[in-house]
Amino acid sequence: MATTPTRLEVKRRVPAGSRDVRRLRREGFVPGVLYGGSDEPVSFAVDARVLRHALHARGAVLDVAVDGSPPTPAVLKDQQRDPVRGNTVHVDLVRVRLDRAIQTSVPLVLTGGESAPGVREGGVLEQITHELQVEALPTAIPESIEHDVSEMAIGHTVLLEAVTAPPGVTLLGDPQETVVATLSPPRLRTEDEGEIELETEVVGEGGEAASEAGAQDASAAGEGGESSE
Repeated sequence: MATTPTRLEVKRRVPAGSRDVRRLRREGFVPGVLYGGSDEPVSFAVDARVLRHALHARGAVLDVAVDGSPPTPAVLKDQQRDPVRGNTVHVDLVRVRLDRAIQTSVPLVLTGGESAPGVREGGVLEQITHELQVEALPTAIPESIEHDVSEMAIGHTVLLEAVTAPPGVTLLGDPQETVVATLSPPRLRTEDEGEIELETEVVGEGGEAASEAGAQDASAAGEGGESSE
């Protein structure tokens, strides 16, 4: 349970266009915005490594301190990533009150998949839902929610209604319609690999034979041409 806020030191910045943003990223900083509540939005820059460590426990409350000022409770609202490298290029943080519930997303972790009877029989376990929308006090938001699938058999489907939320956390969405995971029968191969290899060998041998026959015909034609001269 995420009960202790993580302190995050950031530096106030004045937005100065895309060139300034690119310079910040080259220097190892991530630009961001802190907004919400009764205060004005604040643009900031934060060390990329510091931010990565602070966001490692996603859903945790952050104590954001701008230029060493008293910290403000906030949570991650949006995180933009580079489509190629995958590193964070921008974050939006929203101020929160610790005595008021908020809605956010929390990672869903499936456990016991390797022990499931359907998996042992060769079935394919597929996780359909990777994040759950929840409502809770900021200090009650869990880092993740786990669900045990060790009893799943082939053909079984797990719905959201089967997932148990931690105390103080409410799961949002349609519990009887949201599919969490499925366990499908083994995928059938269309052709046996041995047959494919055999066919490849036969085709190869035929090709070689045809090439030899063609070479003999060409040689015979050449001899005939020389004799006619």
